[in-house]
This record gives sequence, structure tokens and C-alpha cells, in this order.
Amino acid sequence: MFDTLTIVGVGLISGSFSLALKDKGLVKHVIGVSRTQASIDKALELGLIDESLPIEDAVKKSDLIYIAIPVDVTVPIMRKVMDLVNEKQIVADAGSTKQVLCEALANHPMRRRFVATHPMWGTEYSGPEAAVKESFAGRTCVICEREKSDPDAVQKIEEVYRQLGMNLVNMDPVSHDVHAAYVSHISHITSFALANTVLEKEKEGDAIFELAGGGFESTVRLAKSSPAMWAPIFMQNKENVLDVLNEHISQLRKFKSSLEKENYEYLVELMENANKIRRIIK
Repeated sequence: MFDTLTIVGVGLISGSFSLALKDKGLVKHVIGVSRTQASIDKALELGLIDESLPIEDAVKKSDLIYIAIPVDVTVPIMRKVMDLVNEKQIVADAGSTKQVLCEALANHPMRRRFVATHPMWGTEYSGPEAAVKESFAGRTCVICEREKSDPDAVQKIEEVYRQLGMNLVNMDPVSHDVHAAYVSHISHITSFALANTVLEKEKEGDAIFELAGGGFESTVRLAKSSPAMWAPIFMQNKENVLDVLNEHISQLRKFKSSLEKENYEYLVELMENANKIRRIIK
């Protein structure tokens, strides 16, 4: 499908994207762009990329440019890339926030060659070594403002994600950021906070390791996620994150109150209401 792909950022998402396209035979050659030589060396060693070039040279040689870097640096890099592309090239991103980026590129003369995407997948790990080629299968990918992109660009990007086994959802950037705050961003904040709570109260590391069960591990695993990636996401989506965080704090207060007042019935009611999530998540 593509002769040459450039991935800007050679970490978890972009690395997985590259491996998946190579595995499916959707790309012949992959160029990597990164700020650090160590990441490039590891990506080359693992076969995520075939060569590394400065961004200007990489863009000129590519059919598709895929940008997966922290959201706080995405806008300036994206503008630089969009200034370089021609009518036949396609640019896509994988950012966890969409409103700021889409607004920043709204009036760019090459906006129609950009497809705003968010593959809803990730792990608590980062870097080239975290890449997994089967990562996207069965997951959802959000496409934003598809009507502002050229039909051929949208068609090719959607076909790539479909061949990777993803389910596609169309959404405007504002709605995306609201929903992402509720289903993704709050999970990470909660995990970071829970980890800090346990580390503050339980001074014995061995006790945490020996006593922590599967429930704790699954709840707190996201606390191992990269602050360099997640702090910019929280800040860029601040208003939505604050909204969901206030609701989350309100729910925690309800549990706290039921325990303080020894209100067994209310405690059970809160948990039974939470059980309704079974209708949505099997």
C-alpha cells in the first residue's frame, strides 16, 4: 500500500504501527525520526525502522508520515511536516488529544492531506522495545474531522487501520477529548494517585510485593506509564480532565461517607450501581 513510511517518534505506538504494517505487507520501507540516538539505535536493532534521517529528508522520501510523539510537541512538529508535504503524501497522527491539534491546523493550506486519528490502545510501557505488532487488533480507532481531509487520504488511512483489525469511529475533536477524559485519562490519573497512596502509607516495599493481588496489580499498572507522555495529555485536556476528576472525587466521598456513618445499605447500593458497567464491559 505504501512504498515508504516515516514514523516521527519511535516509541510504543509508532513502533507498533510500523511492525504491524510490515507484518501485513502494507509498507516496503520505514524511516525513523527521533530526538535521541539511543531510540534510533534500538528501533534499528528491533527492525522497527530500516533507516533514520532528519525530518526534512524523511518527509521528502515518504508516502505516509505517521506522528506519535507527546502532545505538547505535536503541534510545532506537525506544522513543520505539513509545510513540507505535497498533494500526493498523507500525514496522520496518533495523539490522545485532538481539539488543540485540529484547531492549530485548521487553516493550513495542506490541511486536507492530514488525517487526525487516535488508535485507542496502549500499555504502561514506552520506548521502541515496547512495540508489539499485534497491538491494534480488536481495538477502536477514532477518526476526527474526516470531512476536512481529502477522500483518498481518509480512504487509505481507514483501510490501513481496518487491515490491522481496528474498529473505526468518527467523532469531532471536542467530543473525542471529552470521551477520552472519561474512558482513558481518568484511569491513568486514578492509577497514579493510587500508587502514590500505597507508597505513602505502605513503607515496606516487600509487603506491597508479597501481598498485592491481581486486583491491585491491574488497577495500579498504569502508574508505570511515562510522565513525559501523560502530563502533557492531562494539561492539554485540562478542562475535561478536571470535570471527570471532580466527579470521581465526589464518588470517592460517597464511599468515604458510607464507611464513616457505617451505612451498610448505602455502601452496597454504591457497589450495585457500579455493577451496571457489566452491561457495557463484559
